[in-house]
Amino acid sequence: MPLTGDILIFIKMSLGSLSFLRFFQPHFKNYLRMKHIILKFSIFLLLLIPFNEILAQAKILDQVIAVVGDKKVSQSELENQYYQMIAQGASPSNELRCEVLESLLSQKLLVNQAEIDSVEVTEPQIEMQLDQRMRYFVDQIGSEEKLIEYFNKSILEIKEDLRTSIKEQMVTEKMRSEITGNIKVTPSDVKNFYKNLPKDSIPYINAEVEVSQILVYPTSTEEAVFEVKERLLGLRERIVNGENFGTLAVLYSEGPSAPRQGDIGWANKADLDPEYAKVAFGLKKGQVSKIVESSFGFHLIELIDRTDERVHTRHILMKPKISAEAKVKATASLDSIVRYIRLDSLTFEKAAMLFSQDENTRINGGRVVNPYSGNQRFELDQFETKEYLIIQNLKVGEISEPYEYTDEKGKTVFKVIKLTNRTEPHVANLQDDFNLLKSMTRNIKQTEVVNTWIQDKLNSTYVRINPEYRNCSFKIPGWVK
Repeated sequence: MPLTGDILIFIKMSLGSLSFLRFFQPHFKNYLRMKHIILKFSIFLLLLIPFNEILAQAKILDQVIAVVGDKKVSQSELENQYYQMIAQGASPSNELRCEVLESLLSQKLLVNQAEIDSVEVTEPQIEMQLDQRMRYFVDQIGSEEKLIEYFNKSILEIKEDLRTSIKEQMVTEKMRSEITGNIKVTPSDVKNFYKNLPKDSIPYINAEVEVSQILVYPTSTEEAVFEVKERLLGLRERIVNGENFGTLAVLYSEGPSAPRQGDIGWANKADLDPEYAKVAFGLKKGQVSKIVESSFGFHLIELIDRTDERVHTRHILMKPKISAEAKVKATASLDSIVRYIRLDSLTFEKAAMLFSQDENTRINGGRVVNPYSGNQRFELDQFETKEYLIIQNLKVGEISEPYEYTDEKGKTVFKVIKLTNRTEPHVANLQDDFNLLKSMTRNIKQTEVVNTWIQDKLNSTYVRINPEYRNCSFKIPGWVK
């Protein structure tokens, strides 16, 4: 079944489903099960769902059915979210459709208020999120070529289709964080929450693993660095002589912003690499920098505009090529480290602190934290395919052979992984799953605080809902005025 625009919309929804489901958490006994399904979501599942037939039966009309502030909710948004819930096991009903609508109304209210309060996300943050999502989809389907074939669009076109949706999701999350930032959860809160959970609502935990890693970046040769600098110097000379920076960025930049003429939008200092920020904030409007080295590679930067606290820049990024010799050297270095560990001359944790070049994990002995949960536990299918296959075959305490990988900045790395723990499937309990239950408790508190905030904002926010939906029994009073 070829993928269509409707399926693309379905993928958009899957990207934001965790945020979407937070509004439903108090109303679904199977919240944890649904959250687990979303985390496991892949394009393979999408290809198996006869979604075109479902949408045809729904007779979607793309009309505005509600307005919150200056944000609109369309019929297609409602129906797509509704049928996604059904595809994940929810029973079709008018009540479900109303709950989906209330979730959309809540999101629109948060985004509308975020604009009023100047709560925003930067282009680099959006770009990073887009890159992560696209890498996940590419990994699940097998290759960029297969993804392009299914969509009949380039990777860049697919990303642009997702950009607005991702941005709205990120703004929604940031606004929620602003509202719920002061919430505290005590151990007694968690115990009371667990004690009051109905037995059929206690989550079932799949097998999980904990891993540690040692990571080494292969170094580029002086010749490779010199070559990149020579190319950038040549481009800078062409720009100084009148050629368009944006055109050259499209042609030569190796960064994800290349299709947008290298434009990364407005950003604060904290959102940028420190070296990039130092130079960008020192430029005059329209000025092009000399060569700048950052953790991403080497740049030419042009300042488009600025305020006291933010800059609007575009850049041309180039990365020195990694030679085969450098890759062999990185592998040999890891082999040597692992050999000492296996001879009990060095613990893995000590080796990670001494030799790992990953600043995020080195300081805590190489332990990897799950960004979804904030703890060290991962379900196997949360790893990309290559790492999944490696970890799946390890026993607790075993260390993998060195392997090549690409980090979140698009740089080539080599690493080894140690499987430090593996749990068996079980019903959640306070002793083994305290952090999960604490997260659930916090989510409940956050939902209550956000709902109270929404109810208060409804008193001063314009809301219009089409007549056919005014009979919905919304959980938060005040939507229908």
